[in-house]
Amino acid sequence: MSLPARMRFVDLSGFGAPGVMTIATGPLPVAAEGQVLVRTEAIGVNRPDVAQRQGIYPPPKDASPVLGLELAGEVVAIGPDVSGYAIGDKVCGLANGGAYAEYCVLPAGQAMPFPKGYDAVKAAALPETFFTVWANLFQMAGLTEGESVLIHGGSSGIGTTAIQLARAFGAEVYATAGSRDKCEACEKLGAKRAIDYKTEDFAEVIGSETGGHGVDIVLDMIGAAYFEKNIASLARDGCLSIIAFLGGAVAEKVNLAPIMVKRLTVTGSTMRPRTAEEKRAIRDDLLSQVWPLLDAGKVAPVIHKTFAFEDVIEAHRLMEEGSHIGKIMLRL
Repeated sequence: MSLPARMRFVDLSGFGAPGVMTIATGPLPVAAEGQVLVRTEAIGVNRPDVAQRQGIYPPPKDASPVLGLELAGEVVAIGPDVSGYAIGDKVCGLANGGAYAEYCVLPAGQAMPFPKGYDAVKAAALPETFFTVWANLFQMAGLTEGESVLIHGGSSGIGTTAIQLARAFGAEVYATAGSRDKCEACEKLGAKRAIDYKTEDFAEVIGSETGGHGVDIVLDMIGAAYFEKNIASLARDGCLSIIAFLGGAVAEKVNLAPIMVKRLTVTGSTMRPRTAEEKRAIRDDLLSQVWPLLDAGKVAPVIHKTFAFEDVIEAHRLMEEGSHIGKIMLRL
């Protein structure tokens, strides 16, 4: 396959507001050992992209400085020591960076085939949220059938994924969101009760809904602002899994006693610093446990809006505005 010498990508003129992003041209990346080169057809927009653009979430030293963590497209080159892929394969995957571009290298252990009937936009909406939810809610927090979970940010890309997967695996789901419309969307996806955090105290609602028992797991992206109420919402032997700090990373004057009394576990992780082997293990679990659900249409990404690649600034503005339900996507 003949490839062009240069490609378009989203460049940063500095750190700051969405306007620092520009469309530039540069050389194609080269598939190194263990990588495939993908001609990008669609890209997911995620909060880590926004944070990197703002200068508060730098990429790892060995990652592309170009924005973007998830994409879907066509394999156009294969690096050394890669098996199981062929030129022309349609794949989506979790990139270590560089997805905001016409071509992107993808570790082979983080690539996945399109689910049945999926186009590039739907496929590109999967990797970041599904990797994150599987790792934190299922692998680390250990959610199992018959347990209950409170998912904060239920209308976000992470939230809509977590609600569906938790229900698909037999859990009872509660969620928080910031409007009645968003709460209704959460309940349509499978939440037993969605809580409007602007008008309701979620800890009080969880206590009432569970007869004072609490939930087994809280999946939290708020952090410090919710810490004590999250602890109060957990049942004995429960687990708080923290995946972001939208409400701050430092909790002051926190009463730690309930953690001991209720034998709670507090855990958390970020995806980007994980090793290639850890990410491959998550990928393998997704292919065996979750891809059959996607193939059967029992779980699907919720896509709010798709922008042209050239309209990346508007896509980031929508992300920051926070009115969306589900994923924001770019199409090439």
